[in-house]
Amino acid sequence: MFSHVMIGTNDLDKAKAFYDALLATVDVRPARVDGHRIFYVTKTGVFSVSKPINGEPATHANGGTIGFACNSPEQVDAWHAAGVAAGGKPCENPPGVREGAAGKAYLAYLRDPDGNKICAMHRMR
Repeated sequence: MFSHVMIGTNDLDKAKAFYDALLATVDVRPARVDGHRIFYVTKTGVFSVSKPINGEPATHANGGTIGFACNSPEQVDAWHAAGVAAGGKPCENPPGVREGAAGKAYLAYLRDPDGNKICAMHRMR
């Protein structure tokens, strides 16, 4: 359904350091830098972080969350720990199992250095 997801940043170097550390836990290579943007390219899609083209400050989406797929609860925990170590801020509940209409999942939430809400998810059977 999606070709890519792009979020904004006010500090590209800080965002790259954060996401390089965070996404390494889910086997994603460090970002390619393209001027005012960075790209993480995988077989399943592209995640990008960009300084706003219009020159205005980047802001985060109120109510928005970007989720990253993980292979296990341990990978979710590693993602969360790497994110906190790289400057992310824990939000929501601590990493753990959540149950809802879509089934059972192991989740962890962070705010990146620019305030974007991100999530790691392992769907459980």
